[in-house]
Amino acid sequence: MINLDVQHCGSSILISATGELDKGADEVLQRVLDRVTMHERELLVDLHAVEAMDIDGLLHLLSLHRRAEGMRLRVLVTGWQPQPQQCMATVAGIPGPRAATGERYALAGFRRLLEEKAQRARDHSDFADGWLSHV
Repeated sequence: MINLDVQHCGSSILISATGELDKGADEVLQRVLDRVTMHERELLVDLHAVEAMDIDGLLHLLSLHRRAEGMRLRVLVTGWQPQPQQCMATVAGIPGPRAATGERYALAGFRRLLEEKAQRARDHSDFADGWLSHV
């Protein structure tokens, strides 16, 4: 479960996340964008206290990023911990530990790659779960 502390500081919104970034994060993250005004220009997401993330959590974070950019917010995600970085590296197909995916996340092309691969992995998992439960 993810908990968010949201602070509005001038033209910036700071989200400090704690807990696990997983399938339950979507609604919580969406509520942040529901409160954005015309005055905010930047969204800073601090993940220092997020020690675990799964594919669903990654997809929710990518969705938040995409929606925020659609609202003309500049987005910066900081504080990547080892497990979330490893999750991104695994999804992206980057072998080995410490793949510096936190730095790569800032690149739009890398985010698109992650989103496509994560969605395929989740779809495959959903299909396998549904198919295997009937066998």
